Amino acid sequence: MRTALDTAASLGLAIGGAFGLAGTFVTSAPLRETLWAIDGVALVVATALLTMKYQRLGNDCIAAGFLTFLAGESLLLAGNAAGLEASVPSYVGGISLWAAALVLIGAANTFALWMRLTGLVAAILFVVTVAMVLWGAPLLPTSAPLPAAGYPFLVLTFAGWIWTLVWPRQ
Repeated sequence: MRTALDTAASLGLAIGGAFGLAGTFVTSAPLRETLWAIDGVALVVATALLTMKYQRLGNDCIAAGFLTFLAGESLLLAGNAAGLEASVPSYVGGISLWAAALVLIGAANTFALWMRLTGLVAAILFVVTVAMVLWGAPLLPTSAPLPAAGYPFLVLTFAGWIWTLVWPRQ
């Protein structure tokens, strides 16, 4: 049965995914930072709610994954207003935690295989991005092909989580 908190988490994931992707493609720095601020707050709220939901259900691995995602998103949110170049350290920390979170969430078979696979692909792309930055590649959060290639897989994973919340298995 779907609850009001499931609906709120679904909306947070949808807003986070939409505004996050939109922010990646705009050229105006103030607009990008605004979109990413909305994205970040929505995802922090959604993942906080999902942490509580899965903790109550006794699924500690998934709860820990959503809590880890929340920590990563908080780092991203904190660095956002500094601008693209200055945000790279918090960005690298944030996507490192996103990758760990996606692996934790996908480790349990609670979500459908396709959702777990899209999360794993996103996690791999984020880890490669982190390694590249740590080894000196001048990548920004908007750089292509990496890290930009990971975002659609992350948003597809969000869509799966939303599906699971809106239409739970009976």
